[in-house]
Amino acid sequence: MAGQKSLERLDQLIAKGQAVLGTHRPNPPGVIGFPTLSSGPFAEWRTQALACLVSLLGNGHVYVENFKTQVQKGYQGTVEAGLGILRAAKEDLAAGDLGSAPEQSPLLLLEQVCSRFHLVARQLRSRHGGRATLDVQDEYDVQDLVHALLLLHFADVRPEENTPSYAGKASRMDFLLKQESIVVEAKMTRSGLGAKEVSSQLIEDIDRYKAHPGCQALVCFVYDPAGIIANPRGIESDLSRDANPFPVRVLIRP
Repeated sequence: MAGQKSLERLDQLIAKGQAVLGTHRPNPPGVIGFPTLSSGPFAEWRTQALACLVSLLGNGHVYVENFKTQVQKGYQGTVEAGLGILRAAKEDLAAGDLGSAPEQSPLLLLEQVCSRFHLVARQLRSRHGGRATLDVQDEYDVQDLVHALLLLHFADVRPEENTPSYAGKASRMDFLLKQESIVVEAKMTRSGLGAKEVSSQLIEDIDRYKAHPGCQALVCFVYDPAGIIANPRGIESDLSRDANPFPVRVLIRP
């Protein structure tokens, strides 16, 4: 959204929030607790207002984070707080103080690609007239679809780059995002490749890519549609790290 259209959208959301306030019903005499608002209109307004602020400002902006924390439940005070944030955003936008939304970090973008991979794979099965499509059945299918999705967001995606020898073995990485200096590895669980084997492979990958001169960060995507890995969040937590100079993201989905 830009300029006048953004101002008009903020005006619409401010008016909609005021209408939501009109659904406020005070508690009857003697009833203690928070007076409520109609949940449907409140939830719809909150979702639309937050989406608008994120589109304008990006996640992490003070207005966005304040809206998330202050507008949680259908109480009158939370709507009033949300309206205050929308009015402040509109005033800043009109004065030219908001600027544009910050550019999304490559690692965050890769997390979104991996997190939505299963939705894309499932949607590809539904084609008009039963036409042929890519049905993700093995690791090669995963890598082909990941390659296509990466090309939507990154200009220079290099598949199958050589890596330095590790433990006496040479290997090839799946994808190198050249401009971002990020390696993306894509795997798929199967019989004989469960939690223990995946963890072992990921540990090797992490150690190997530390030595690659073109790799400054590593994203390991593990597609597990059958739910073979019993504790995916545990493996992610154990192996992911934010530390510079070599951050690692392990993402097991869905």
